[in-house]
Amino acid sequence: MNIKVSGQASVLWAKKRAENGRHAWLPVIVHLIDTQNSINWLFNHWLSRGQRDLLIGASTEQETQKLVKFLGFIHDVGKATAAFQIKESYDRDEILDDQLKSQLSSGGFLNLDELFLVSPNKSPHAIAGEAIIESLGIPVSVGAIIGGHHGKPAVEPPRGQIRDYTANYFQSDNETECQEPWKHVQQELLSCGLRTSGYQTVEDVPVITQPQAVLLEGLLIMSDWLASSEYLFDRAKKVPLFPLINIDESWKDIDMNQRFRQAMMAWDFGGEWMPEKITVEDPYKLRWGFEARPVQSAITKEISKVTDPGIIIIEAPMGIGKTEIALVAVEQLAYISGMDGVFMGLPTQATTNAMFGRVEEWLRFLAQTQNDNFQIQLMHGRSQFNQKYRCLPSAANVYDNDESGEIVVNSWFSGKKSILTKFTVGTIDNLLLMGLKQKHLFLRHLGFSGKVVIIDEVHAYDSYMNQYLYKAINWLGAYHVPIVILSATLPTEKRNSLLRAYLRGKYGRQYRKEVNARAGWEESQAYPLLSIVDGRQIKQVSEFPGRSDQKGMKIQVHRLNLSDEELIKDVVNKIRDGGIAGVIVNTVKRAQSLAKLVPKDLKLMLLHSAFLATDRINQETELQKAVGKKGHRPERMIVIGTQVLEQSLDIDFDVLYTDIAPMDLILQRAGRLHRHQIKRSEALIQPQLFIMGIEESDEYGKGNEAVYSKYLLMKTDHFLQETITLPDDISLLVQRVYEIGSDQDVLGINLARANYDVELERQRKKAKVFQIDSPKLKVGATIHNWLGRGLGKVDQDEQKAGAAVRDIKETLEVILVQHTSKGNYLLDGRQLSCVNPQEIAQQLIRIPSVVTPTSGQVDQAIKELETLTSQYFSSWQDNIWLKGALSLPLDENLSIVFEGWRLAYSSDLGLKYEKDDERGQQKL
Repeated sequence: MNIKVSGQASVLWAKKRAENGRHAWLPVIVHLIDTQNSINWLFNHWLSRGQRDLLIGASTEQETQKLVKFLGFIHDVGKATAAFQIKESYDRDEILDDQLKSQLSSGGFLNLDELFLVSPNKSPHAIAGEAIIESLGIPVSVGAIIGGHHGKPAVEPPRGQIRDYTANYFQSDNETECQEPWKHVQQELLSCGLRTSGYQTVEDVPVITQPQAVLLEGLLIMSDWLASSEYLFDRAKKVPLFPLINIDESWKDIDMNQRFRQAMMAWDFGGEWMPEKITVEDPYKLRWGFEARPVQSAITKEISKVTDPGIIIIEAPMGIGKTEIALVAVEQLAYISGMDGVFMGLPTQATTNAMFGRVEEWLRFLAQTQNDNFQIQLMHGRSQFNQKYRCLPSAANVYDNDESGEIVVNSWFSGKKSILTKFTVGTIDNLLLMGLKQKHLFLRHLGFSGKVVIIDEVHAYDSYMNQYLYKAINWLGAYHVPIVILSATLPTEKRNSLLRAYLRGKYGRQYRKEVNARAGWEESQAYPLLSIVDGRQIKQVSEFPGRSDQKGMKIQVHRLNLSDEELIKDVVNKIRDGGIAGVIVNTVKRAQSLAKLVPKDLKLMLLHSAFLATDRINQETELQKAVGKKGHRPERMIVIGTQVLEQSLDIDFDVLYTDIAPMDLILQRAGRLHRHQIKRSEALIQPQLFIMGIEESDEYGKGNEAVYSKYLLMKTDHFLQETITLPDDISLLVQRVYEIGSDQDVLGINLARANYDVELERQRKKAKVFQIDSPKLKVGATIHNWLGRGLGKVDQDEQKAGAAVRDIKETLEVILVQHTSKGNYLLDGRQLSCVNPQEIAQQLIRIPSVVTPTSGQVDQAIKELETLTSQYFSSWQDNIWLKGALSLPLDENLSIVFEGWRLAYSSDLGLKYEKDDERGQQKL
């Protein structure tokens, strides 16, 4: 389209910069057209069909595209104000500022050199843009998107802005001659935005729903960031996208169509997944080389019947192949719903790392089938240490080499843009953060709204995390996103809460009137169980072929009350004729204490969260090699670990010792017993489970009761019999522990129940503090106040945000190094000067929260760490990998006294801590 604007509009600047003696700028009109072109392209080529359908709603695609283009063009109209145009350049370059003021004067804006505004900061350009277009008749539900396009919408419509800060908009409160050019150019840009979008008047712009507004806001932010990307930096390459122009150039010197085409050719690396209907009889054989189990085939068949996919919950035994069921379901549901990506969420970094390879293998099959390249993102705080992920090729390099069928990484999708990658595997935090008030939350919602979402090990999340989980599912329901939830041990009430959260998001508070289901569905205790929300219908399937032929695994359950020394002797004796013993405990300290007692001549593996990131990745890999499905099992070995061993790791123990825990977690741990069909020593042919920590009736030790509710431990202790059969007893035992009606069977339970209820309510209330509201489905509901008022540190800090959705104390992440009189070293003995910065950056560990239990102590610790870092490693601030990192320098014995605690590290045990009597004395 040939766009014509006045001289006034053409001299307005959107960006300006002085660099290396070069003065550059970008006219407002150029950035508006760039963003309009970008958002229009993203709507047509990047959004999934499902996302477009949601945005279209009851309208048409043509009308929705008009709105999309209008938002892209008009988003920065607030820069056409006096308050913005007189802003100084970032580096206070007076020559550049004067040049642009001279241009403005030539365009008819008067007396700018004499202009002084009392409060220009009261009208930031996003809010100014909203105020302008709403004053000119644009609906508030649309105007709010303009006001929030820098990540946070206003608390309410800025109705008094122009009246209260008139000079910010028009240069003067009352001088008509000065005001007129501003009013004219603002009206001109609005008219141009309407015209280029296909509208005739402001009355043509529609009123929209809140979920539509959230996604449009996310799409606008994405397109604005894209149109603001001057270059694409991909490893060694620097490719122009939307660069600034020389100060002596105008927008008329730019071929806007050519500019956009070149930018998109550089940015778009293809890789659009086009899901196909599964027609082969056994998709498992084709993808993984094994014949589908009867339960896998049955579930896949049931999912194929779905016409309006919602939430699907699969409750089935450990080791039955739920991951493969879920990945096949992704293909089925994506084809039906029009989604074109997936998010796989898991409880921990360890389980996420273990799952990443399996998803990458499945995705490679899809890429090769379609003969295209698909982009993937591993989303957790230490993804850069995952060797498999780091070895994936750059999307740009593969694109240049004209290769296909590859799994690639696109550097543009980093930071807050990571979730916009079509295929993502990450910790569950990434999904829970959908419910947290945080700047640029719209991008997270946009990313999730185009994917099929898999939630693995859903039983692993406590009541606090569940509040964020339900809120995320609430919004996924509003976006009509298909969800697949997996669990081997799911309480009935939690299953129902998950289903209700989705239905409420999709159909509103009156969802019960919309839903059809058989009587008694909420009480079902069948196992395995498949629950499907298909449109307004809830279906449940509990009869699966082949179940009667399957023999359950009988596990002998023993209770042990031994000292640590006696316990290790018992474990050693148990595997005297060969075997792998697993010991799962509830705290890191207990794991370290037990590990120190294992005889030196016996192979030991220790896995917990207090290891260096590099050590932990290596241990996870070695564990899988030793006791994984295709592992090379040593003759005798003890594996000691914390809760990470109970979740999503396909490992096999001959005998298992575990601290007391809630029933569902005990059963998850038991699922690591005799998981594979292998030959075992005579003494360990019968699966044996030893429960530790039951000191006496209703007493489970301070450590265990600090981690888990005494109420759940008491009920688990009561209902856990001497013999259990997996999978037959799973649902029965889990439901008995979590159903209130069974309390009467447990003596002395009332006080524990009362304390449990109080804690649940405390967690629910605490979770609401920074949580967004449920979606408002009524047309006209806006995104005003969606993120509330000031959010403090949670708003900006990803670590704090992650801690907020997990209800964990804030901890500090540091780089562990050794500092001695001879020099600085990594803990493996290599001199720092001989190691590349990227490898130094990998030496991360979290300081235990007990060292800094309050925010004040955290702040004090940061100051101390900053001092130590600047004292010994001042050059880090000049390195892209190490800038801003905090070091904890250990002495020649790999220890330090820090904040009154002695911290010591060993590659065998990890980071240990104990109270130090000589508080404050640094021993370096």
